[in-house]
Order: sequence, then C-alpha cells, then structure tokens
Amino acid sequence: MRIHVVLPEDLVGEIDKVVGSRGRSAFFADLARREIRRRRLLAIFEQNEPIWKDEDHPELAAGADKRVRQLRRGR
Repeated sequence: MRIHVVLPEDLVGEIDKVVGSRGRSAFFADLARREIRRRRLLAIFEQNEPIWKDEDHPELAAGADKRVRQLRRGR
C-alpha cells in the first residue's frame, strides 16, 4: 500500500545516508513493525494481571534451581 508521509528534509537526508533512497520503504516498514511490537509489550507490562502464572509452569514446582540441574543433566 502506498501512503504519503511528510518528514523534515534533514531527517530524510540522514535516513538516506543509512539506507539509501531506494531503501526507505523497507526502513520504515521495519521501524513501524518494531515500534508496534514495543508498544504491545509495554501494554502487557501495564496490565494488572501477572504475566507469569505458577500453574502454567508445573515443571518448576520443585524450584527453578532443580529444573535447571535436570536440564543440564539432559533430563
């Protein structure tokens, strides 16, 4: 999809120095994806409900240290 974005000339010049004028679209697409991912993560951290729930990880019931030892022994 094509869109129209207005940017300061000096900023476009700096972007072109990094990716070239033919790499602008890929640059902005990557930048937008990373920013969306960052904002989604921030939204998760702002929730009141815990992200980690003990019932989702029964392998750690005896303690994380024991689980790590098991993994290191190959079990």
